[in-house]
Amino acid sequence: MIDLPREFEERMKKLLKEEYESFIKTYNEMKTQGLRVNTLKIDIDEFLKISHFKLNKVLWAEEGFYYKEEDKPGKNPYHEAGLYYIQEPSAMAVGTLLNPQPGDRVLDLCAAPGGKSTHIAAKLKGEGLLVANEIYPARSKILSQNIERMGIKNCIVTNESPQKLSMKFKNFFHRILVDAPCSGEGMFRKDPATCREWSLDNVSMCAQRQLDILEEAQKMLMPEGILVYSTCTFSHEENEGVIEKFLKKHPEFTIEEVKGFEGFSHGREDWILSEELSLRKTIRLWPHKLKGEGHFIAVLKKQDGEEGKIKNNRKKIDKKSLKYYYDFAKQYLQNPLEGYFILFGDQLYILPEGVPDLEKLKVVRPGLHLGIIKKNRFEPSHALALSLNYKEVKNNIFMDADSSEIIAYLKGESMYFDGKRGWNLVSVDGYAIGWCKIANNMLKNHYPKGLRWVGL
Repeated sequence: MIDLPREFEERMKKLLKEEYESFIKTYNEMKTQGLRVNTLKIDIDEFLKISHFKLNKVLWAEEGFYYKEEDKPGKNPYHEAGLYYIQEPSAMAVGTLLNPQPGDRVLDLCAAPGGKSTHIAAKLKGEGLLVANEIYPARSKILSQNIERMGIKNCIVTNESPQKLSMKFKNFFHRILVDAPCSGEGMFRKDPATCREWSLDNVSMCAQRQLDILEEAQKMLMPEGILVYSTCTFSHEENEGVIEKFLKKHPEFTIEEVKGFEGFSHGREDWILSEELSLRKTIRLWPHKLKGEGHFIAVLKKQDGEEGKIKNNRKKIDKKSLKYYYDFAKQYLQNPLEGYFILFGDQLYILPEGVPDLEKLKVVRPGLHLGIIKKNRFEPSHALALSLNYKEVKNNIFMDADSSEIIAYLKGESMYFDGKRGWNLVSVDGYAIGWCKIANNMLKNHYPKGLRWVGL
């Protein structure tokens, strides 16, 4: 049994009444574990054919599956190839209810470590724009790495405050996700360490911060746009309470009725002594009612306003400065990747379509990282490898997921290998995982040092 804060137990007993015993028993049960298939790289049926995991379906996410502890999907070559993202099952409901459409401009305002951003990107199917933001620098780098691993091309990663972003993106996005920092009550079973940080003062502090974040988020949503607010807490102050206060200040927003799934519960307006019955349209996910941790979701629609118009005054890069990239592409790619190129120092990126001027913003990843333009050559990036299909590359090295070669590659080892001279794309069971260079039947490993497997 997890050592729960006494005040938390007393609160939940008072609120849940006859449900309390069922609720509290879940803390004697194993946490739920899930993975979500990355449909940008592999379709669901194909993944189920090649996977050896013991998977069961998550009802509210067609790409989502429960896995068994013994599967250990985090230490598998398919994970490194970005074929799936390990995500708590209840959290998958957020991407489902946000329901982004290909071509939408979407903001994930509090995005690290990237589970919900990568879910959004898969639903965009490579079309439109995703801005994934994280205010804390270290967490923004983890977010960027996950965007890279999943092979996402149409995403920029920023490291900004909501206030700074709202000055740049007024009425710009079709959909916005605010997966707000919260007291974390719904994650006590998953991460018992959060119990030690919990207090009623922290709950109150979180609720005020959540309102502040929502205030900036609403400025960036276009008319008829959808704003999804979610938390991983049971606290009514941070859930129904925040939404009620937000709606009173912003009557142009309404709570949308959304399709529920088995085990989903309605919001509890009675817990905040409110007469606002539309709060029942919000969603609560309880661990004693479904196979998942605690979550709260509100889907809000903006009724009026003006669509933002954002100018882009960027100058295009002179094609002459891209000579070494095009030389590489001609030699190793079936067709060069084209788009709006941007150089950050010697780092070459392709910006997603529809990105406004990023001047004065802290940008961690301004799109798809192609590689480094050095003095007299171009060196491809790991992100480029993970964004490609082996059919798009002229030279390929194929390895099996259960082979000793793929383990050696992921550990960064060089090895004898018969292949075409120069850059080769390494694939595991046909799915790109990184670069290598072949010379004199020797494979020189270019798997990034920071990602290499150790201790195996």
